[in-house]
Amino acid sequence: MALAAALTQDLDGNLAALVELYQDFHRAPELSMQEHATAEKIKGLLDERGYETFVCGGTGVVATLRNGDGPVVAYRADTDGLPIQEDTGADFASTARGTLPDGTDVPVMHGCGHDTHITVALETARLLAEHRDLWAGTAVFLFQPGEETSAGAAAMLEDGLWDRAPKPSAVFGQHVWPATAGTVNVSVGTAMAMADSLEVTVRGRQAHGSQPESSIDPVVLGAFMVTRLQTVVSRETSARDMLVLTIATFHAGLKDNIIPDKAVFTINMRSFDEDVRARALAAVERIVRAEAVAAGAPEPEIRRMYDFPRCYNDPELTRSLIESFREELGQDAVTEAPPVTGSEDVGRFGDAIGVPYTYWFFGGHRAESVEAGVPGNHSPMFLPDDVGTALRTGVRAALTALVGQLGR
Repeated sequence: MALAAALTQDLDGNLAALVELYQDFHRAPELSMQEHATAEKIKGLLDERGYETFVCGGTGVVATLRNGDGPVVAYRADTDGLPIQEDTGADFASTARGTLPDGTDVPVMHGCGHDTHITVALETARLLAEHRDLWAGTAVFLFQPGEETSAGAAAMLEDGLWDRAPKPSAVFGQHVWPATAGTVNVSVGTAMAMADSLEVTVRGRQAHGSQPESSIDPVVLGAFMVTRLQTVVSRETSARDMLVLTIATFHAGLKDNIIPDKAVFTINMRSFDEDVRARALAAVERIVRAEAVAAGAPEPEIRRMYDFPRCYNDPELTRSLIESFREELGQDAVTEAPPVTGSEDVGRFGDAIGVPYTYWFFGGHRAESVEAGVPGNHSPMFLPDDVGTALRTGVRAALTALVGQLGR
């Protein structure tokens, strides 16, 4: 189903203003679950367009537009930034700063494209409001905080989202990534990995650096743990199964000649299969505790920080949507792709009420840039360099999904 000409003409006429709105959001990112100004701006724009809005989950915004009898369909966009020092060189680059939950002052950047997602969703909402003659039913927009920490969808659900908003028959969402602008990638079935993040506190005994025999060195012990944990993937997981285990932070000590009494490191794991996930989590705990015993150290602490569910695109809904995308964007612009190892919490919205969902990716860069190599999401240099085309494609894809369910 190709979109009505009125929709695409209106979109094209508003594209310059859309790029400006995107740049405004890019300049002012906020950390996960702290998106107060972002939520206020989103809510204000949707109120002006006649949506019923309410704040949900602290800094989330829910907007509903009722347009007669028909299905209820939901569309989700995430809104949080990341603790990254931007290094794009853009004249609209972020200089914002924020405070992490532990009190650390950090730079903040929209380094994952959520500024693009907000802008696409707002334009999609505007077009539906201004072209009610082309569809019937109810559209529900979910502007979700805290995607990066997997806190936002859960917070909105705990705040009674589906008791306060109309329950949809399907949920849609999408994500910009470093591919060619104008293209869309969709996975059927498993689309994104489950994720688990753990914090390990290694206990030791403090001593002077010149007297290591008086210590239980948590740095050396932690290093053994880090090294041994690599074998969870290389020696305990079949090559047929996907598992990624990353240790990206390790903190210990304050002075070069003091052996500290503890070290802290974090683990992030990605997997597609529940059994693989369970075995890996058990192996992590076994290795951490066994290394502490081998060193004669106190019991370590293993704290679950957060986790992401598997993102599973309903096959029937997704295959139908792929055909609609190809009609709207062109056969060559749409690729059925394997799942990616990144993670998302968008699936919580559908899973909570037992309805299907589809989540896809759209490109943000010129073809020549992609061929030469562009920074990926979560890089301080991540910035779509063909944002006009990216926004236009994102809006057309969102409208195709929504109007395909709601269209008269």
